[in-house]
Parts: sequence; structure tokens; C-alpha cells
Amino acid sequence: MKYNELAVEVLEKVGGPKNVISLVHCATRLRFKLRDSSKAQTEALKKTPGIIMVVESGGQFQVVIGNDVSQVYTPIAARLEGSFPETLPGDAQSKEGLFARLIDIISAVFTPFIGILIAGGVLKGLLSIALAIGWTTQKTDTYQILFAASDAMFYFLPIFLGYSACKKFGGSPFVGMAIGGALTHPMMLAAFTASQLPGAQPHHFLGIPVVMINYGSTVVPIILASWLSSKIERAIHPRLHSAVRNFLTPLICLAVVVPLTFLLIGPAATWLSNMLAQGYELIYGFNSVIAGVLMGGLWQVCVMFGIHWGIVPIMMNNLSVVGHDTLIPLLVPAIFGQVGATLGIFLRSKDAQLKGNAASAMAAGICGITEPAVYGITLPNRRAFVFGSLGGAAGAGVVGYFHSAVYSFGFPGIFSLTQVIPPSGFDMTVVAVIVSIIISLIISTGLTYCFATPRAVERELPAAAGHAVENDNSAALNINELNPVSTASNLSLQNAKAREVIYSPLSGALKPLEQISDPIFAGGLLGKGAFISPTSGRVVSPIDGKVASLFKTFHAIGLESPLGAEILIHVGIDTVKLDGQYFTPHVREGDDVVRGQLMLEFDAEAIRAAGYSLDTPVLITNSDEFTDVDVNDSAEIVENTSLLTLIR
Repeated sequence: MKYNELAVEVLEKVGGPKNVISLVHCATRLRFKLRDSSKAQTEALKKTPGIIMVVESGGQFQVVIGNDVSQVYTPIAARLEGSFPETLPGDAQSKEGLFARLIDIISAVFTPFIGILIAGGVLKGLLSIALAIGWTTQKTDTYQILFAASDAMFYFLPIFLGYSACKKFGGSPFVGMAIGGALTHPMMLAAFTASQLPGAQPHHFLGIPVVMINYGSTVVPIILASWLSSKIERAIHPRLHSAVRNFLTPLICLAVVVPLTFLLIGPAATWLSNMLAQGYELIYGFNSVIAGVLMGGLWQVCVMFGIHWGIVPIMMNNLSVVGHDTLIPLLVPAIFGQVGATLGIFLRSKDAQLKGNAASAMAAGICGITEPAVYGITLPNRRAFVFGSLGGAAGAGVVGYFHSAVYSFGFPGIFSLTQVIPPSGFDMTVVAVIVSIIISLIISTGLTYCFATPRAVERELPAAAGHAVENDNSAALNINELNPVSTASNLSLQNAKAREVIYSPLSGALKPLEQISDPIFAGGLLGKGAFISPTSGRVVSPIDGKVASLFKTFHAIGLESPLGAEILIHVGIDTVKLDGQYFTPHVREGDDVVRGQLMLEFDAEAIRAAGYSLDTPVLITNSDEFTDVDVNDSAEIVENTSLLTLIR
């Protein structure tokens, strides 16, 4: 599904534009603030092609897209332009807890520029490596130009934070930038430098003493100042005449907030920042190994629920106040723990599609993006996720023991290795991070390989008219023919590995799913299966079961079997654009169907003439519940003949 189409579907299923209060995105997620979360179609979103997972946490409705999240965000943001209310409705605010509101504010303020901030941190780390191995010196022009590029975002952070914070609080982003610019203005920095000299004269504003502080790289002061500016702006803007409000509103905000920041907000926020940094150092210093084990083991749980954003300001504040951060290195093994668990699944699995999904998830995980690995590979397996967390905890304990730190900002991942090199050069703290990665990989990969491989699930087979099942000896059985006596005497269903046969809903050329042109289907994000290039314009039921869903455009049908298989038949690629044209349904959602029953007819010639491919995926959307999904290896298939065999 193309990004624009996915954007339209996501926006519709979160309740439409009127239900959206705000929207931001991070590396993999759309983070909605909704008026009424009950209006969101959570289960429908989870089944939508292109969506990995849906999570509600921290007052946000989070839709996990993956690495292409920005491609989906842009068309949604365009449709929402100007539709956000200036403030939260009173009832929406009252329903949120303080912690949820804090997480929402932090994620909205930091996510817009987190990518460039990480890029600067990595570049600074690469420069540290170049210095350590003697490729350059700090006095060369090349080094100074690249260092300026790497450090600019962090040094002038108050300007960028002023923009995003004011935007979040409902004020003018450019007023926030001006406040941040005042805090980092060269004149103010020169005044701070002069105030540090022996015998320096105190500074005053209208006779009131001013404590000069270096606000470069600071976080808390500008966020508080932006909040105050936004409050003032919303209070006075509607009351001013339209002829003067456009310049008088920012004039009042700057004239009031900037002096207040230097006089009160800045010193108070700086004290708060120092207390936060000292509090973290106190906890870390109490027992750094325990701190490492806890953070390494629980970090992925925090990421799953989106509450990791509450920790990001601590990292940035540590860098600003003490010049380094010991929290980020603790999280590097947590990342590689999930990578190792995914590697264990990759090594043990014989399923080509699962191997492909695991390989791509590992690549993203190594770079610090673990959502594809967690939601697509380890979490569905459960044990793999736990083993990944155990590996992360063990590795982080090593990092904590050696007190490793980073000296520039960046999210944990392989590039963190460029950021843990201290100014003095390589030492044991760097080696400790490398060793921690190896430990987390060995533990998580080994445990997952040995103990987390999907095994046959023992299930009792329910009575279902005419539904084909096979036992371990592949003897075809009809459930209606099994009475209690014969079942007890001839077959122990509880000990059998049930095999469920899914029959073909169409006639045509049968091909492996990974060859289909749509990357969402080919990547197996919606489940395992195959696709058919149909030779006729009819779709019949592949099972005796129930119609779980019928898309309003009639191009796709979801079915549920009595044995629990969830089947999706998606006629064509991008045929949702036809809006139901050329499709004639013969069933409705909720109908019971029998195998071979006509469910849908479509005009194949007209659809192809309109420029659409009729390649039709037949997927088991809950394939993670099965040990394996065997596909008929024929090149051609006829409707109502065996297509897939699900092995439990």
C-alpha cells in the first residue's frame, strides 16, 4: 500500500481529523493525541497493511509504522494542517494523569529534531576516533569545520527547543526561537565569561541583580520560558486589535519573558537541572551494576509503551551539566539483546519468509531501531523477547561496573561506539561497551536458539462441519465423523500436532509471497502465505468458517476458521483505489461460509485495463501462532484445492 493511501486509512481509523488534537512522529511511530481514544479502531489498525503495531501509552495513541514513518506522517500532517485546537479540551486534560501529560510534552518537544541531534552526536564521535588514532588534530581547519557541524545543534539547542516547545504549548514557534536566541546570544555569553573573572562587577536588569549563566546546550530553562510565553500569547492575542496584534503580541512576550528568564526562570531551571543530574549520579553511584541490570533489562519494555521519552531529557541534561552521560551506554546492550534474540530465530527457523523478516529486523536493530525486531519477531515468540531482555541486562551490568559514558548525544546502537571514547583516548570503558555487546548477543542468541523456537501447540480440535484436519500421520479426517467413542479410542487429539488445510480461493498461477510487487506483503508483515495471479474473476471460500471482515471497497476479505486460523484474501495490488468499482460481493461481514462457496466476483479485464495488478495474496495473518505454514509447490492451482497447510 502506498504511503498516501496508508495515511488516509490511518487518519480515518483514528477517528478522523476532528478526533486528532496533535500529531508528531519519532523514528518509527506516529504519536497521536486524540480527543476520544475510544473512537480509534485499534484492532482494524493492527490488521492494516503497513502497520506493525498499535500501542496506547503515556497519553498517546501510537501507530508503529517502521523506518518509513515520515513518509506516512507527511500526508497526514498535510490533511491536519490548521485543524488542531489551540488547547486541549478540558475533559481531555482531566482524563490524563500528570505522568502521561509529561511524556506527551517531552515526546512532542524532542521528536521533531531528534534525528539531526543524533547525527551530530555520531559525527562528533567519528571525530573523536580520528583524534584518537592520529588522523587529525584539534587545531586543523578540517577538524574545526566538522566539529562546528557536529556541535551546532547541541550548542544552540535552546533555539530549536524554543521552536518545538512553543509549537507544542500553542504559542508562536518563532517567538520561542527568539527567546532561545537571546539565551545563547554572543553578548550574553560574553557577559557570562566576564562574570567568571576575579573582581567582576555584578550584572543588573532595572536595578535587579542578574545571575549570569551559560545557557548553551541547556534544556529546562527554554522549555519553561516557552510555556510561559505561550500562556501570555494566548491570553493577550485575542484581546488586541487586529491591526496591531501580529507585532504587539510577540513584542509583549519577548519584553516580559526574556528578562524573567534571566532573572528567575533560568536560575531556577538551572538549579533544577543540577539537582536532576546530581540525583541521577547519586542513584548510579549507589550501585552502578544494579542500575545497569535494571536499565538493560527493562529498556525495551519502556520503548514498547513509549515511556522512554521520559528518560531522554535526563540523558541530555547529564551531557549539558556534567559533560558526559552514563545512561546511554547502559542501553546499548539492551538493543543488541533484541538483535541477538532475532538472530537466534533466524538461525533456527527453516522458514524462508521468517528468515527474511528477521534479517531486515536485525539490520534496523543494529542501528538502534528495535521496533521491527520486537513487534515482528521476538515479542510474538514471547520467550525470545524475554531472552533478549536477559542478554541486555547482563551486558548492561558490565557497562555499569566499568562506568562507561558517552560524550555526545545519540540513541543507543552500533554508532554509540563512536561516542564512548573519552577525550583522553581509548580506555577500559570503551572495551567494556564492546564486551557488553558481545555478552548480550551470546546470551540472547544462545537462549533463543535453544529454547525459544516455536514448537507445536497442543490444541483440542473443536467440532466444525466439514473442516479438514490432519493428524501426524497425515490421515485426512472429517470432524463430523468423530464421535466421542471413536475419538477416545482411535485418536488422542490433545497429543496430536493438528494440521489445518486452507484451500485455494482462486484459480491461477501460484507464486511465492516474497515475489509479489508490494513490499508490505512480500516482507511478511501481514503474515505468511502465497499469492495467485487469477485466471478467473471469482473468489470462493477456502474454509468452512466465518467472514470476519469485508472491506468497504470489497477488494479484501478476512475469514476465521473454527480452528483459529485468520485468513486474508486481498484481490490485487492498490485496488483499494477503485473504491469498490468492478467488485461484486456475495457475502457480508459475519456470514457463515462453507468451503467452495462463492464470496466475491470481480471484472478482471476492467481492473487490469485500469492499470492495476490482480496478484492476490492469500495470507495467514496470525501465522506466528503456527509452527509452520507449508505452501503448495505447484506452479498452477485450481480453486478449492489444497493451498496452505498450517502446522500447529
